[in-house]
Amino acid sequence: QVQLVESGGGLVQAGGSLTLSCAASGSISRIKVMGWYRQAPGEERELIAGLSIGITTYYVDSVKGRFTISRDDAKNTLYLQMNGLKPEDTAMYYCAAAQSQVTYPLGPYAYWGQGTQVTVSS
Repeated sequence: QVQLVESGGGLVQAGGSLTLSCAASGSISRIKVMGWYRQAPGEERELIAGLSIGITTYYVDSVKGRFTISRDDAKNTLYLQMNGLKPEDTAMYYCAAAQSQVTYPLGPYAYWGQGTQVTVSS
């Protein structure tokens, strides 16, 4: 099993920045792909960034140039640096991990964190 715990969400003004963290523990060696999803009220959960060794990092168009996904293997931690935040970025953000690169970046993601709320005020 893999456990994922997100942190770093909060309330920020439009134009501001936040960095989300996702600490992974357990059977880390199973993880081949990691990603960040978000879900706004009344909307479907969407993949916004994905990362896997040897494969181009993925970003959904709406966050390209503003968000950066990265990892620190020494700390078993995934990050999402978010700059230039907009009110439409308001959502619950989830970290996810997949055991296969075959359908990267789409998953399937077998492991999920509990989510961290990001709220951007205008």
